[in-house]
Amino acid sequence: MNMTPAAQKFVLHWGEMGQAWGINRTMAQVHALLFIAPTALDAEEISSLLDVSRSNVSTSLRELITWGVVRRVHIIGDRRDRFEALKDVMDTFRVIMAERRRREMDPTISLLEHCVEEAKAGGPAEVYTREQLEKMLAFTKMVTDWYGQIENLPTPAMLRLFRGGAMIAKLFSRSSRNGKIGFDPAESLDEMTDDEASIPPSEQ
Repeated sequence: MNMTPAAQKFVLHWGEMGQAWGINRTMAQVHALLFIAPTALDAEEISSLLDVSRSNVSTSLRELITWGVVRRVHIIGDRRDRFEALKDVMDTFRVIMAERRRREMDPTISLLEHCVEEAKAGGPAEVYTREQLEKMLAFTKMVTDWYGQIENLPTPAMLRLFRGGAMIAKLFSRSSRNGKIGFDPAESLDEMTDDEASIPPSEQ
């Protein structure tokens, strides 16, 4: 495989973006390279193309395999391990989001639940802190539950959901007309009025 200018730009940018998300730069670059590679690559090829150490590549590959976005493949007659990334964008999105939920959201919910219980035991002095923590906990659970509901949608249904952004924005802009500011854990979609919960066909 030859690194074209377009490939180099993508790999470098993916590494920078990954670093902004708290992911090792080389790990993100390895993933980017395997995503655009037409065939599976071995660790030596990856090391050469990215100009990084073999040990760094090996560490990145192990982590990417743990995430589920890269897998090890073998070719008959070739004793070397080769690696390829998930090629479907939606599959990659699902795996990354599920892993981030496991690594970030689930521990955050657990911590917030513990903090809320501690604040409850703190007496009147902790009332405001407890209320703020309960709001954050409710919001975090809501976002996590929302993703849990959509992650198993068939790809066509998920694409329709993403492409329906304008309609969804129109729907929820109506629910903001009550003038309330901020997140209220007591509110839910089930409390929407019939007018808020539907959009006339002419407005879709």
